[in-house]
Amino acid sequence: MATSVAPSPQSGHTLADWRPEDQAFWSQSGRAIARRNLWISIPALLLAFSVWMVWSVVVAKLPSIGFAYSTDQLFWLAALPGLSGATLRIFYSFMIPIFGGRLWTTLSTASLLLPAIGIGFAVQNPETPYSVFLMLALLCGFGGGNFASSMANIAYFYPKKEKGNALAMNAGLGNLGVSVMQFVVPFVITIGVFGAIGGEPQELSDGSTLWLQNAGFIWVPFLLICAIAAWFGMNDIADAKASFKEQSIIFKRKHNWIMCILYTGTFGSFIGYAAGFPLLMKTQFPEVNVLSYAFLGPLVGALSRAATGWISDKFGGGRVTFWTFLGMIIAVGGVLFFLGIKEQPGSFWGFFACFMALFFLTGVGNASTFQMIPSIMEKEVARCMPGLAGDDYRKQCERESAAIIAFTSAIAAYGAFFIPKAYGTSIGLTGGPEAALWAFGIFYAVCLVITWAFYTRSNAPVPC
Repeated sequence: MATSVAPSPQSGHTLADWRPEDQAFWSQSGRAIARRNLWISIPALLLAFSVWMVWSVVVAKLPSIGFAYSTDQLFWLAALPGLSGATLRIFYSFMIPIFGGRLWTTLSTASLLLPAIGIGFAVQNPETPYSVFLMLALLCGFGGGNFASSMANIAYFYPKKEKGNALAMNAGLGNLGVSVMQFVVPFVITIGVFGAIGGEPQELSDGSTLWLQNAGFIWVPFLLICAIAAWFGMNDIADAKASFKEQSIIFKRKHNWIMCILYTGTFGSFIGYAAGFPLLMKTQFPEVNVLSYAFLGPLVGALSRAATGWISDKFGGGRVTFWTFLGMIIAVGGVLFFLGIKEQPGSFWGFFACFMALFFLTGVGNASTFQMIPSIMEKEVARCMPGLAGDDYRKQCERESAAIIAFTSAIAAYGAFFIPKAYGTSIGLTGGPEAALWAFGIFYAVCLVITWAFYTRSNAPVPC
């Protein structure tokens, strides 16, 4: 006789019974619910990344409309969203078990309206002080914070065998927001998308016009749609509820801190390179129309993350991470080589190709490191809490994995600040970005050794 499983009981939008590891439950009702939440989460996260990184394009255009800022001031504006976004992620890491995924996704998406509208008005007034731009750059960090809560939320919905791919899809297509922004904004600022409602264009010295306010305004209607969709279409999971005290056990887990280092090497590089890439190209290759190419780096990184999660599920996240860091070291070497011959014909394309390789590898590494965390915590919870069994053991593993995924994303997001700032500092002190790139390469070598020592060598403490 066939066994039937009743749909998951709900109290409003709350799932009172959620058993993704139960194959019958998952096939009958769980998968459909999880997919609905994932497909609402993805566009909300995409918009969060778009708003978070919008300054990477806006700063390149501010001088042309009359804002006479130094190169260092422009790099500060590109870097500050990374600083605030990473800091907010630390707090956002623990919000899902406290407030629930549905409410928090709605509120965090709606909060992005503040910087989006603020940018739209600020760039229209040539008297806007630099301090206002600094504040708006910090507010864009709301978008960076969203990643931590979004990933923690989706981690609760999927069984272990599908978690790596689900997280890769959420993160990868969410990361695509950087590329979408760097592709859309250069286009929409050339036309009066909102007519008279959007304000007057800015006059350029060559007689052309620019609607730079559209870099902020263009996201407003989409943010409203996603916030409404999250409120009416997403769910909370009753079992996912936990206090900060219950989640704070991760600070005692050694592998939480190790994975913070490794994820900084992958995601920190992705988001930092995305934030600094347009301005880096503009300073090193001023003859190139950088906004025609800048979007390709984040596009490659986002798609590689979304498309390669299955590789880690099949071959092991630790093994994939090891080879990823090795490839990143080689790619940084290539960037340094072509910067050294940047006056020669074709050097830009060599530089660009090496950066595309870096973006691709960061995406692969983003997926592989997140796949490692649930596998590591299954072993660590069993070792540290041997008295747990059955559902109690499963829930503890899920709770710690989700919290570590969110917390590591918070620490790694500081890459969005440090990489653009490192470029600016290196250029200011030495005249070029080479010193910063050498530092990145050395850091990847450290990550390579850590991955080998803890996760991939023979007799590794936690093989994965």
